[in-house]
Amino acid sequence: MAAFRDMEEVSDGLVSLLRANRAEAQQRRLLGRHEQMVERLLEMQDDADRQLRDTLAVEEEVAQSLLDLKECTRQGGTELQQLEVELQKASKEDTCLQARLCQLTAELQELREMEKDLERQEREVDEDNTVTIPSAVSPRPRCVPACPLGQCSALTEVHQ
Repeated sequence: MAAFRDMEEVSDGLVSLLRANRAEAQQRRLLGRHEQMVERLLEMQDDADRQLRDTLAVEEEVAQSLLDLKECTRQGGTELQQLEVELQKASKEDTCLQARLCQLTAELQELREMEKDLERQEREVDEDNTVTIPSAVSPRPRCVPACPLGQCSALTEVHQ
């Protein structure tokens, strides 16, 4: 780094000053320059510390995000497994329900056929037991007929 080179220069200058026993002006100039370099070095160190803290903060955020994502992934995997188990159960139940539906559909068809047979049989029985009452038959008169039964041809036809 340039600061260390400058520091080395200042140190070399100070050593040469001491060796040569030069004037006080040269010594002040080198000391002033040394102070500037120390200030510059401290500023650079502060900047480096700030950058290091910022970098560490970003690393912590990234690490936390990574941990959160891993947890999310783990929970998602667990949830996926639960959903797969539920899907298998639902699939088995659906298969059972489909089989039961087929069975009930077949039973319903049988019942419908039985109902049709029963209706047909009822109609046949009703037709066998039906007595036809002619609508043209008039009711019997209440009074005693002028001619005895069996002798009047009109009455004989009505009775038959």
